[in-house]
Amino acid sequence: MMAASGAAARKSEEIADLIDLFSKSQYRAKEVTPRVERIEKRCLELFGRDYKFSVIQNGNGEVCGHYPRQIVYLEYESTEPSKESFESTVQISKLQDLVSRSKLARCRGRFVCPVILYNGKHVCRSSTLAGWGELYGRTGYNYIFSGGSDDTWAESEDVPEDDTVARNGDSQLFDKVRGSDIKLLKYLSVRYICDLMVENKKVKFGLNVTSSEKVDKAQRYADFTLISVPYPGCEFFKDYKDRDYTAEGLVFNWNQDFVDAPLTIPACFTKNLNIDWSEYQSWDLVQQTQNYLKLLLHIINSDDESGLLVHCISGWDRTPLFVSLLRLSLWADGAVHASLEPAEILYLTIAYDWFLFGHMLPDRLSKGEEIFFFCFNFLKHIVSEKFSVIRKQRRKNSQFKDTDFTVDDLCQLKSRDRGSVTSLSSDFSLITEDTAGPSSLPPEPVDLISTGPQFSSGRKATTSSPQTVFWNRPSEERLPHPLSEGRSSSSSSSNQSEQGFIRTGSSPLAVPGRRCVYGSERQARLEAVREVFLAAYSSTVGLKSSSPSSSGAISGLLEQFARGVGLRGTNSIV
Repeated sequence: MMAASGAAARKSEEIADLIDLFSKSQYRAKEVTPRVERIEKRCLELFGRDYKFSVIQNGNGEVCGHYPRQIVYLEYESTEPSKESFESTVQISKLQDLVSRSKLARCRGRFVCPVILYNGKHVCRSSTLAGWGELYGRTGYNYIFSGGSDDTWAESEDVPEDDTVARNGDSQLFDKVRGSDIKLLKYLSVRYICDLMVENKKVKFGLNVTSSEKVDKAQRYADFTLISVPYPGCEFFKDYKDRDYTAEGLVFNWNQDFVDAPLTIPACFTKNLNIDWSEYQSWDLVQQTQNYLKLLLHIINSDDESGLLVHCISGWDRTPLFVSLLRLSLWADGAVHASLEPAEILYLTIAYDWFLFGHMLPDRLSKGEEIFFFCFNFLKHIVSEKFSVIRKQRRKNSQFKDTDFTVDDLCQLKSRDRGSVTSLSSDFSLITEDTAGPSSLPPEPVDLISTGPQFSSGRKATTSSPQTVFWNRPSEERLPHPLSEGRSSSSSSSNQSEQGFIRTGSSPLAVPGRRCVYGSERQARLEAVREVFLAAYSSTVGLKSSSPSSSGAISGLLEQFARGVGLRGTNSIV
């Protein structure tokens, strides 16, 4: 027992050391210290626990200066009894060549890179497509510093001569670089491209500095399924920090001039999720992140052969947010990294998905843009089985034969049978409340995550089209406690802008309430990861409260987490 406790403490200290380094310096492949080398080695060891992998070499950042020096290409699960069915058909030398040829196609040279392997399919990350300005700048730079010759395209498959004659120089260059990008995507069997940009093209000083697949004039990406799911950039997370790390009720301002990317999702995905996507501009940060994650999980679970690419502009803020949430959600289901413990999967995703792929944490912290903290604190919002990729068992009771029930739904029905109502706090704790309080309670239990049909005892669940599903803010789903004030009206919540400071959620470090007897393993695993993260964060970075009245509460809660895993927070609150 003592040995196990000591091992857990060491792993927590390891994560604290990682976050401490991460918060003070940005990773650069050509400036590696012995401390960074240990992080790289640890990542390879953790990947090797469950996977056979090859390495795409990026020594000194020759391919990309802010990608890992050793980029892991996962081939198959080494512990899978039927691993032959998932063995890689990719030749690493061919992949290395495609990477070198395609790097110019994307912003900052951040090429399409596979990072998660799920059921033989790759989840990849990258930046968006480079615009003409960056493309010409980089090709010119390569020409000058290669002694007057650029052999990147020396043996590439050129477009036919009769076509090139008719096209101008711009089109020829775009044909080559984007053609190589497409070859890489197809070589990795990627079919779906999920674009998180709120712009069609990134514009600075009146110039288009980046582009995206959805506005490629030549429609080179027509063979792929393009999914546009605009999501706020890292600047928006300063509002999250300024609201004392409360995401409930925080709504992005979609009326800004630069926001022109529409939400575009194929009907084959929207019809199965019971989400009214037409309401996306009214969602707060919690709902938006939940629904986008559900979409990504649905995509990778609905196609047995094709992979997924996720990208934003530069691929180092929003992209690692969703890559990390995907990795942790799949891990909580036992679908990836099955042998890793909570502290180990946390270390891997922080070190690999964030640090080694170039997230600029020191810069973001200096500006108060706490997207990194949001990612791991958000785990409390995805503990439900509704985020699980494991196929749910249908209840045999004919009364509910058309409905898939989750653990949370069963808890809700069970509590109703006892004459009480179960509500969901903002950290997704199940709390049973008496119906005898002075506040009036709804006659039916609320849907736990506002997705899909609602359930009640003795009544068959009704199905709705995406146009008729009713959405509520997560804060509105919390049933009023007898000692609390009445909750805000739905109108006041729905009209709240991103500048609103209405306190609708609990502290980001809320102490879990009483659990339902049907507690899920998924929930326990994600809560364990979040607890270790909060303890390590408290002992290194800490939270910076914008209001003196809440600083004591945040500090105290951070200290509780720190003591719980053997860390003492010296930087809890600033």
